[in-house]
Amino acid sequence: MKLQFDPNLPHQRAAVEAVCGIFRGQETGHSVFTVRRARLAADGQARLDYGEEGVGNRLNLPLDEILRNLNRVQAENGLPRSHSLSPGELNFTVEMETGTGKTYVYLRTIFELNRRYGFLKFVIVVPSVAIKEGVYKTLQITREHFRGEYAGVAYEYFQYDSAHLNRVRNFATSGNIQIMVVTVGAINKKDVNNLYKQSEQLQDLTPIDFITDTRPVLIVDEPQSVDGGLKGSGKAALDAMRPLCTLRYSATHADKHHMVYRLDAVDAYTLRLVKQIEVAGATVQDAHNKPYVRLVSVEKKRNDIYATVEIDAASSRGRVSRETRRVHSGEDLEQTTGRELYRNYRVGDISVKKDAQFMELRLPNDEIWLKPGQIHGGADVGALHRQMIQRTIREHLRKEIRLRPQGIKTLSLFFVDNVDRYRKYDADGKAGKGELALIFEEEFARLLRHPEFKEYYAADPPDPEQVHNGYFSIDKAGRWTNTSESSSNDREQAELAYHLIMREKERLLDLNTPLRFIFSHSALREGWDNPNVFQICALREMQSERERRQTIGRGLRLCVNQRGERVHGFDVNTLTVVATESYQEFAERLQKEIEDETGLRFGVIESFQFSALQLDDSGALAGDEGSRELFLFLQSCGYLDAQGRIQDALRAALRDNALELPERFSAVRAEIAGILRRAAGRVEIKDADAVRIVAPRRAVLDSAEFRALWQRIRDRTTYRLNFDNGRLIEDCIHAVQRMTNVARSRLKWSKAELQIEESGVSARNEKDEEVTLLDAGDIELPDLLTELQNRTKLTRRSLFTILNRSGRLEDFLLNPQQFMELAADAINGAMRHSIVDGIKYQRLGDSEYYAQELFLDHELRAHVENCIDSSRSPYEAVVWQSETERKFAEDLEKNSAVKVYAKLPDWFKIPTPLGEYTPDWAVVLEAADGERLYFVVETKSTLDRSLLRPDEDAKITCGEQHFLALQREEKIAPAHFGLYRYVDDLTARGR
Repeated sequence: MKLQFDPNLPHQRAAVEAVCGIFRGQETGHSVFTVRRARLAADGQARLDYGEEGVGNRLNLPLDEILRNLNRVQAENGLPRSHSLSPGELNFTVEMETGTGKTYVYLRTIFELNRRYGFLKFVIVVPSVAIKEGVYKTLQITREHFRGEYAGVAYEYFQYDSAHLNRVRNFATSGNIQIMVVTVGAINKKDVNNLYKQSEQLQDLTPIDFITDTRPVLIVDEPQSVDGGLKGSGKAALDAMRPLCTLRYSATHADKHHMVYRLDAVDAYTLRLVKQIEVAGATVQDAHNKPYVRLVSVEKKRNDIYATVEIDAASSRGRVSRETRRVHSGEDLEQTTGRELYRNYRVGDISVKKDAQFMELRLPNDEIWLKPGQIHGGADVGALHRQMIQRTIREHLRKEIRLRPQGIKTLSLFFVDNVDRYRKYDADGKAGKGELALIFEEEFARLLRHPEFKEYYAADPPDPEQVHNGYFSIDKAGRWTNTSESSSNDREQAELAYHLIMREKERLLDLNTPLRFIFSHSALREGWDNPNVFQICALREMQSERERRQTIGRGLRLCVNQRGERVHGFDVNTLTVVATESYQEFAERLQKEIEDETGLRFGVIESFQFSALQLDDSGALAGDEGSRELFLFLQSCGYLDAQGRIQDALRAALRDNALELPERFSAVRAEIAGILRRAAGRVEIKDADAVRIVAPRRAVLDSAEFRALWQRIRDRTTYRLNFDNGRLIEDCIHAVQRMTNVARSRLKWSKAELQIEESGVSARNEKDEEVTLLDAGDIELPDLLTELQNRTKLTRRSLFTILNRSGRLEDFLLNPQQFMELAADAINGAMRHSIVDGIKYQRLGDSEYYAQELFLDHELRAHVENCIDSSRSPYEAVVWQSETERKFAEDLEKNSAVKVYAKLPDWFKIPTPLGEYTPDWAVVLEAADGERLYFVVETKSTLDRSLLRPDEDAKITCGEQHFLALQREEKIAPAHFGLYRYVDDLTARGR
């Protein structure tokens, strides 16, 4: 299997463009420096020689220009504006939710920065061996992909290894793209790490010297773990590399720096870029017959040290319930709980040290030490874990039966608290099965005999011993051990396990590989994401909210089939989390974590959130001022309170379509309403037990009305693009003529007085003195036609005609880089319109169509709250995906004029140059005169197509052309194709 990568995913392209936009106007090029090397002089002493040439990055864009670029990027992405920028502050933040392709994005950004600006040297810094292996694996499996996207671009990548320092020399001297991957543990300790020591391999020079001279672009993966705090050793090590700039990528940033792009948890879920989450909660009830103590946390406030515990306490009426209490050292739990069951249970020492948090629990004739999240007593752990394992296997088998015919391999993860519960070793080091492995095999074999699964697996029953395995760190004796990376020895042990995990990703996805269930301690907590993980079972307590999010993050990526292609849709991509809490509790805790870690405030509107709105055809954005104006207006209407929290008045206005807005914002009403609706919502996590299997309805499928409808829309087509080359050239010429003015290179002078005081050195009376235009004569002009040819795919002859007749070529001499960017944008925009205008569809043939029987082969699976019972569609219920669809389906059911209708399934696809397209609905109406009218309908929240995304509108136009081609070739009565906006009465807008 080869994993496939889509280069045109909008959210990934937007993240790449955001970073590249910071340097807009930067000239293409690089710096050259002399690499030092040592030689022996006649007296036998070492002397430095300066003979070898090094190649580094170069940035000569004025700081104020970078700040303007940064502000433009922030406005375009609806982010708060940065007001200042200093030379040592080129730290830019990209926030991307786990599972949305963060690693691919920053690797793609490397190639774009090279193509646009000539940057060559890149260092990727990661917090752990796990992530290092993951990044290196991604570099390997994307090599063919990037060679196709960037033909002829030479690049090299390697993992930093102090035993092979010659690679660092090559990093400095090579004229190709160089990508070095290194863990922060290898660079953050000057007194230990070889990065800062002289090496014979480098003629007694230090590796860090070679790196700093290149002025590398630093890419920090998970900076909240790399930095070690704002003044931590990790951040100091990053600064020591003298980076040209630092790009920080994570879903959970501790310090946001200058934010340039944000795709948060709500965005990822709303856009269906990750799996939806469902929780199978194992909540223990009425099990108060054993002493139960769970340590929630330990804290110190002022001089008070205490622990928060969960215990079973009796009320004044004697009723027992599980409660949370604060306890102190020496406290008698019998008195605290009012239960004799806790006799001789006392709280011992409480430690609040950062790396050693625990509470001592003194028992009759024993004592134990609980860490946060750990439990003593309560329900039998073995029995509870058996039920959780059984439930996970059951969920797995159900999905396997449904997904295997689609070529999708199903995987499940178990997280355990200790390795020895899964794998035991005797005195001679011989490995044996632990209790969890034995429980798993017993339950797996039992469920294979269950009536629900017996028939499916009867012909080829899988071997219970072959379907599971563990991934843990490996010690020097070859035994599995709990994972830790606190020392170099620990990291070596972890690396042995990670090599196995990372390099077998494709094999795990192969249906012919029997392994389906993976047990781990913490080796999979970060850095390893197999897209086909569909179940996660936590057989250990999630000790913190952060661990909860990291745990489910292992299964959020969209799955792939046997061709390595991503498969979209929540009907397939559902992650089931088996946990020891209710799904309501899980949802609340996960939402709290998202709020705490990302700064996202649910139910709150920020004053800058509307800055990216495009208010008119000129392309002008609302910006900070416009966004603030709208924010204050919403507050004045009582829609928001002083802190921006959404009020019931806004919810009512959105529900009744009665939202008041200033006149100048009326053109973007739909976008504003969308932003407000999203902020009023919550992260949706569903109950795993509230799932409905929606079967086909034979009565509708066999009806004459539906057969007539399907006959009109079933045929497949192909298309060709009929370009009027002369018209295309003219459109491109006009687009280049209309593009904005190109700014000349300039030098800005600033002046300030230095104030030297006891508190430090500061500047005052700062002022800008003058701006001087720079002579462009010393600029090395790039090959304009080649650059534009790579960006537009037009021929050199066509590009020459466009540029020559545009009258804008003189602007190229003013600022070549900016001219190329503006011209490429203008030409590509004109071409996009031409693609749609010139498309022609043709029916493939009598045997090429979507058979009506496919409805019988595809049952639907959805959560009950997303289903509307239906008597007129080919399924027993309609599965809706938006409020607009829900209201439309309800109207279809209510309206007596509707004979039959169908929400078109995902397998009904129309090919377009911009990707496959599936319309929303097919409807049969009976008119007053008895005539049957056949419609294909696209449901949107607006009838104004100018408000749709350009690609989305273009696909709809292609869909129209597809059905017009069927109408022409079949000579049937017209099958109308319409854009529908929800109104109270389905027939209010007529045909």
